[in-house]
Amino acid sequence: MKRICVYCGSGVGKGSAYSDAAAALGRAMVEKDLGLVFGGGKIGMMGVIARAVLAAGGEAIGVIPESLMARDLALDSVTDLRVVADMHERKALMAKRADAFIALPGGFGTMEELLEILTWAQLGFHAKPVGLLNVSGYFDHLIRFIEHAVEERFIAPGYRGLLLVHEDPSELLAMLGRYEPLDVDKARWALDSRSDR
Repeated sequence: MKRICVYCGSGVGKGSAYSDAAAALGRAMVEKDLGLVFGGGKIGMMGVIARAVLAAGGEAIGVIPESLMARDLALDSVTDLRVVADMHERKALMAKRADAFIALPGGFGTMEELLEILTWAQLGFHAKPVGLLNVSGYFDHLIRFIEHAVEERFIAPGYRGLLLVHEDPSELLAMLGRYEPLDVDKARWALDSRSDR
């Protein structure tokens, strides 16, 4: 593992816990000689983690769409800034440059990116670890939703292992490092025939 793609919000949320956790993750990544791949923005959690990585002497690779670059939202002090045509190209390049993924607290965009990269893992498009830094229980409802979807047979029980969860940045990084890719074919199961009626 050399680089981690971090999905996170363009805001910092309520209180300081979220931004503190983003900065702590950035420092922990540099301590483990891990580079950052992120959305390239200077605002919100994106800016917090990137600045923490850079301040600690680490590598931060930003990937930002032209439309956001034109709005002066890019962090220009990054190690490498890639300007792409749109969000689809942004996500594909971020995934290609990273060896693992972590989602920090965020909104619609963060949720969409996290669920898409989990879906790609489920489909066998990649075998990279995906983590969730559950700061102050932020993702508790999402974790309960996933458990509910498993109970209701929309997510196979074997796919639970695709998402690694911890509240401590260093522990989550250690979990990513120990990750053994799932055999996604073995994790699948046949849905009850009544489910498509």
